[in-house]
Amino acid sequence: MLVAHRIRLAPNNVQAAYLARAAGVARFAYNWALVEWKRQYEAGKLDQALPKPSEAALRRQLNAIKREQFPWMLEVTKNAPQMAIMQLGEAFKNFFERRARYPAFRKKGRRDRFSLTNDQFRLEGKKLRIPKLGWVRMREALRFAGRIVAATISRTAGHWYASITVDTEHPSLSPAENQGPVGVDLGIAALATLSTGEKWAGPKALRFLLGRLRRLSRALSRKVKGSRNRARARLKLARLHERIANMRRDSLHQLSTSIARRFHTIGIEDLNVKGMMANSRLARAIADMGFRELRRQLEYKSAWRGGHLVVADRWFASSRLCSCCGSKHEALDLGTRQWTCPGCKTQHDRDINAAINLKNMAVSSTVAACGGEGAGLGREHKAKPAPVKQESNGKACSA
Repeated sequence: MLVAHRIRLAPNNVQAAYLARAAGVARFAYNWALVEWKRQYEAGKLDQALPKPSEAALRRQLNAIKREQFPWMLEVTKNAPQMAIMQLGEAFKNFFERRARYPAFRKKGRRDRFSLTNDQFRLEGKKLRIPKLGWVRMREALRFAGRIVAATISRTAGHWYASITVDTEHPSLSPAENQGPVGVDLGIAALATLSTGEKWAGPKALRFLLGRLRRLSRALSRKVKGSRNRARARLKLARLHERIANMRRDSLHQLSTSIARRFHTIGIEDLNVKGMMANSRLARAIADMGFRELRRQLEYKSAWRGGHLVVADRWFASSRLCSCCGSKHEALDLGTRQWTCPGCKTQHDRDINAAINLKNMAVSSTVAACGGEGAGLGREHKAKPAPVKQESNGKACSA
């Protein structure tokens, strides 16, 4: 299993300058290879005898010319340009298999990064050794044990981070407590409503800091382009965006950890977030919740603890179905938070009723998967956990 731990670095000024140069070399190599790929591809269409472009051929081509044409590349680790071209090859592979768009040029100041293979760096406690630089202090030690695969050094809002990928047998986590199945209904007023009646409001980080965000944005717009004041204002705004993202991420980690730790079978809805974002009145509130990130975290955390995540069909009417008698209330609009079942006259809280329906769907789908009778309205998610950042160990609280 591949897991990743993202650790903040504490470089001095000289080390930070080296990291910026290495990221610049990686960006230049990526863009150079993209231009060459396009040129060789167009030439191949005119002359079928010419070979098709590949990342391996481009890496050999760069190695042959960099000492004469780009000698400044030798000031940083050789992994910076080589891994960038390999990443371009992976980007083209995803494009040809229709999983991504055509690769775009990398821009300075946007996701500055470079990667290292496991033979090009060392870890000792809270220190990371990078070729041609030496030891760089880290804010914490690596939490996972196993074979180190690679590392990516990146810059976010002026801070440098090392994302270290480890191939480990399995995180040392206890199995889920199995407090029974649970349904999780996602919303805006409450980020998550559980079938147990618990409601998690979520941090609403963007809404909380929106006033400050607007002030800093206005201040940045008034600064002269290219001035030091503009650079400082831009860094302040970037730091605020980072704080908002960290607040949201931490809250989602606490919630997903609490659910995965307590419940063995989890039912969740498959939301069309892209379609929901088309609603101009709710788009900002929806984006502030982080629905897709919560589902991603539940996927790998439930797998770590031996649990099951069942995703309901996108058209499953979890809010309109009565969890008592099963009758469907067709005339239920978005603003109605409490409703009475026309069949059995039961009073329902919209979110709790939806969560109970998701729980029943998860139980039904699990029984069907084991050979019993079930409704078949959901699918069990058993994807291999993707590389993830180690989450906070805090516990979730109920509203």
